[in-house]
Amino acid sequence: MPNRTKHRAQKMKKFTILPLSVLLLLTLLISSEASVQNDAVACGLPVVRKDQRTRIVETEFGEISAVEISDGCGIRGTHSIHFITLEPNSLLLPLLLHSDMVFFVHTGSGVLTWVDEDKETRIEIRRGDVYRLRPGTVFYVRSNLEREIREKLRVYAIFSDTSEDDYIYDPCLGPYSSIRELLLGFDERTLRSAFAVPEEVIGTIRNATKPPLIVHGMPKNITHGSDEFLWQIQSRFLRIFVREEDSDELIINSRVKKKKTRTYNVFEEDPDFENCNGRSITVSKKDLHALKGSSVGVFMVNLTKGSMVGPHWNPRACEISIVLRGEGMIRVVSSSNEMMKQSKCKSGGRFMVGEGDVFAVPRFHPMAQMSFNNGSFVFVGFSTSARRNYPRFLAGKSSVLQVLKREIMAVALNVSNVTVDRLLGGQEDGVMLECTSCAEEELVKLKEEIQREKEEEERKKREKEEEAARRREEEEARKREEERQRKEREEAERKRREEEEKRRQQEEAERERREEEEMKRREEERERKEREEEERRRQEEMERERREEERKREEEAAKREEEERQKKEREEAERQRQEQEEAERRRRQQEEERKREEEAAKREERERQEQEEAERQRRQEQEAAERQRREQEEEERQRKQEEERKREEEAAKREEAERQRKEREEAERQRQGQEEAERQRRQEEEEEKRRKEEAAAEREPKPSPMEEQNP
Repeated sequence: MPNRTKHRAQKMKKFTILPLSVLLLLTLLISSEASVQNDAVACGLPVVRKDQRTRIVETEFGEISAVEISDGCGIRGTHSIHFITLEPNSLLLPLLLHSDMVFFVHTGSGVLTWVDEDKETRIEIRRGDVYRLRPGTVFYVRSNLEREIREKLRVYAIFSDTSEDDYIYDPCLGPYSSIRELLLGFDERTLRSAFAVPEEVIGTIRNATKPPLIVHGMPKNITHGSDEFLWQIQSRFLRIFVREEDSDELIINSRVKKKKTRTYNVFEEDPDFENCNGRSITVSKKDLHALKGSSVGVFMVNLTKGSMVGPHWNPRACEISIVLRGEGMIRVVSSSNEMMKQSKCKSGGRFMVGEGDVFAVPRFHPMAQMSFNNGSFVFVGFSTSARRNYPRFLAGKSSVLQVLKREIMAVALNVSNVTVDRLLGGQEDGVMLECTSCAEEELVKLKEEIQREKEEEERKKREKEEEAARRREEEEARKREEERQRKEREEAERKRREEEEKRRQQEEAERERREEEEMKRREEERERKEREEEERRRQEEMERERREEERKREEEAAKREEEERQKKEREEAERQRQEQEEAERRRRQQEEERKREEEAAKREERERQEQEEAERQRRQEQEAAERQRREQEEEERQRKQEEERKREEEAAKREEAERQRKEREEAERQRQGQEEAERQRRQEEEEEKRRKEEAAAEREPKPSPMEEQNP
């Protein structure tokens, strides 16, 4: 990592006076910013604009919107990112997580509470916090009511699989579901058996109005009636769902075991890199223990005005980023150019993003993020790996190109070794660099490429129009030629018809003559045939009459058979109908008999209940009288006992006073005895000490005269 002190020393070199041309260019860029953003979306680039989010929940107390975006890695498909916004003093009702959830707090503060396994945990969350919740967790969020600044609580969360095989996120289920849906998804019998409550309680809960997912703080009627019980039932169901052992004793107002859990705040921790051009910080499982087992990490980049994150790529993770503040340009290079081939424009992988936009950069794709000269550029992102990601930078002393041999680099770039040395030795830093007007120039190039694309489309459109005009002219010429040929054919056809008409008239005269002769011959032949036909008709009539008589006889026989068959069918249908009516009559009789029996049973039950009610009232009256008599006797007995107790207390007090007096006298006597014994003991000890000193003095040898002279 470059020396931070050195970067700070260079901070004053960054701010320079922009040329007038750059300022004019910036004005033009700002005026056309909206069109460039729309063109970037149309190109199919991995960008989702803020206004393209899908609204899931929207109330007066908050909203939840979502985006689905592909990281381009081709392994995990699309990622779901939800934007949760809560007004001050609002509550996001309990949700059950279906997937791994890693979130970042953009603004505001609040309290996150979740239940995992056999405990409930509550932590304070505020701006800059990063945390992770596991699949199967039930959680809810309450935003704080800021006294001075009423700031909304904004949480950005990504949902994905974990690195464990037990949790595979199914997008069809969604990332979470509400506790109310889980509770009321069961039938009434199951709920009554599970919670040991009467039927009317479950009915009240089912008929209650469904609350929105985001409400204002805690509802005011939480402590009244069925709503209180509904919250208790949901809390108990929540504990049962996470395998709580003794769910009957755990209601929402029970004392919760609190466990201190630490979040990671990107604004309070030291950045991984910082200089005058910006700062960056990465959160992995080494920094936040909660990310252990997750497949997602978090990072944040803050670029100052006119700066750039040096060209680099990620060897381990794909990045999905959200712009928090400002605007910037993203330059992405695809080695295979597949992404650009599939897109509709030839922007070369550069696009502009603004506040609230989401963009993704695939793994192994070189990229650079640039801020404009008129403001800083801040974005937070989620990486598809919770391990520490070490980006590979192309420039600077830590460049991967520094490791390669100069000769190999020269051959690869087709330049001399001197050029390679100048290329790699000109820049010491490679992470965050000063790049004044780089974003503006990228935006100009993007607009120029989009303009060229539009001009190319217009040129192709003009070519198509010219081709269509040429085809129309050819078609008109072809039609004129066809019309000329048609007229020539019509003229030839007219001449042919005239000649044909003359020939036909001659043939017609010859034909009329032959027809007259043929007519005479035919007349004679006709008369002969009429005679023969008359004879044939007479014979046919006789034969027809004979066949008609036979047919009538056959029809009468068939009619009689048909009538016999229909009669049998009617009889069979009548028999079946009577059987059905008889069965229906018997069924109705049985049904009426059953109803009469039920009514009689109900009457008997009502009479029995009325008798039992009368008997119960009579017994209650007797019990009330007996209870009153007993209460009077008990009061009299207690009065006598109270008097006896007072007498006994007075006697006990007198005895206690006498006993205390005797104890004081006995204690005084014992004290005097102990003092006398102590005095005697001290006298004996002093006497014994004197005897020992005298004996020691007698045993000590006397010094000789010589020793007395020479001590």
